[in-house]
Amino acid sequence: MSEPVVGIEELEAGIVLVRMQDRINKNTFTSELIDGLTQAFARISERTDCKVVVLSGYDSYFSSGGTKEGLRDLFEGKFKFTDKDLYSLALKCPVPVVAAMQGHGIGGGFVLGMFADLVILARESIYTANFMKYGFTPGMGATFILPIKLGIALAQEMMLSAANYRGEELQKRGVPFSVLPREQVLPHAVALARSLAEKPRASLVALKTHLAAPLREQLPRFIDEELALHELTFHQPEVKERIEALFGK
Repeated sequence: MSEPVVGIEELEAGIVLVRMQDRINKNTFTSELIDGLTQAFARISERTDCKVVVLSGYDSYFSSGGTKEGLRDLFEGKFKFTDKDLYSLALKCPVPVVAAMQGHGIGGGFVLGMFADLVILARESIYTANFMKYGFTPGMGATFILPIKLGIALAQEMMLSAANYRGEELQKRGVPFSVLPREQVLPHAVALARSLAEKPRASLVALKTHLAAPLREQLPRFIDEELALHELTFHQPEVKERIEALFGK
């Protein structure tokens, strides 16, 4: 039997690893990956023994964001990114989430990791908020969370330019995360999770709730604004041309 596209593993007492491992689709947001992540975090939220979640990818991929078919459907108005609330899974999780972004984080895949409570990047991997590469404005809460996590100047540059950045370059730009050689990212994340798991679960949940409260409160307004921007920018003929010509390049 093939492995599930989202694996859940109990690493040790109180620590759960959620691993995106869709090797065929490079962890793009297929319906299977979205459903797998949604179900994994739903199960975790019901557990009383879990103290911290480590979210990771496989090999050189963390998450590659939207699929080509998904972008086509957004262009055609068949659905909105809010139809599946993937972006705030880590934010809504009752316990702290550590994003072990050992691999590339592309577009929505990069944003997914930025919603974690703690983030670790790899020096070799590529990170990009590449929405404007295809001619449409960022979604998934990118305009909200990236300035908070990266700083306004760098976040604006990343979103406006849609450029690729190696983790090593982001480290030089002063991102407030650990940036390590790829093979060290997951071990470092687990060690960090272990230090959190030493604390009482009730205290972790209380502090996560307190720290996340302003983000949870403000996010919906930005989501509404991003949806309005999509109505202005997503349905241009040039966007469809760019999706067909540039996706995966």
